[in-house]
Amino acid sequence: MAYFGVQSRGEATEAVATALAQIAARFAGENGPTHWDRAQYVDQAGFTNVVSVAYWDDATRFDAWFGPAREAWTGSATGSSVGRFIEVLRPHVARYETLFSSLGRPEGVAVLAEEMSGEVQEHAYWGGMRDRIPLSQTDAMAPGGELRVIRDGARIRVVADDNLCLIRSGQDWSDTEASERKMYLDDVEPVLREGMDFLRDDGVPIGCYANRYMRVVDADGRLTERSYGQSWWKSLATLERWAESHPTHVRIFGAAMKYLSTLGPNAKLRLYHEVTVAAADEQFFEYLACHERTGMLNAVGVAMERST
Repeated sequence: MAYFGVQSRGEATEAVATALAQIAARFAGENGPTHWDRAQYVDQAGFTNVVSVAYWDDATRFDAWFGPAREAWTGSATGSSVGRFIEVLRPHVARYETLFSSLGRPEGVAVLAEEMSGEVQEHAYWGGMRDRIPLSQTDAMAPGGELRVIRDGARIRVVADDNLCLIRSGQDWSDTEASERKMYLDDVEPVLREGMDFLRDDGVPIGCYANRYMRVVDADGRLTERSYGQSWWKSLATLERWAESHPTHVRIFGAAMKYLSTLGPNAKLRLYHEVTVAAADEQFFEYLACHERTGMLNAVGVAMERST
């Protein structure tokens, strides 16, 4: 799971377009990913971030591809006027789970799968997310280690906790008709956005290192009717605590339940998520010319400020 981001102030520039074309060409090359998609958002510092997310199911193929791609993307010789970052997890299959509200339209890592299962029992209760991760049967997946920074010329590497947690949680309202679409956009989405903004701006003290609430874009860069929140957490436990009891998520949950109970089986909104708990040696974070609140730099920067 490799997130390649390009960051700029204001409208898209020629440098952004060049970077996006560059990574798309590399994805299409030898040993490229089985699936990739692209999304964008404006972050807390007012920068536009466009993130291309790619998925492999073969670690050997990824390793052969990644070295040259990394140098081209964040190498100090790029000469780009925009910020660039790479955030990679390469977890064993026992370390992630993905869940969908309906069949027929996979997203993210699920696109790599040949099929989906039927309904699962580990759902609709607090703790279901953990129970769906196979490793949870034998491992508490507790965090370990300390955040630290490694400087490599102009590039900044962040080494994160063992058992760092990533969630990508998406919404697709493209099938909804007028009344349902209005209900989602008026009653649910603003509450979701409020929670996403809280995690973006104030998430570090509760264990959310960084959060992005993004709109998926098509091949021509146009906004689609699909979105997802993507956030890095100190551990699965910190994500669970926010989901179970924090007022921002309680409001999201309440708005979603009201929406779904009103529409019942007629609801056309599609929901999904994928959750990964990655070991220390399954992570890679690198940033070039990005502002200090970008991705995992946000966690390191805040931690440094709090200690001085």
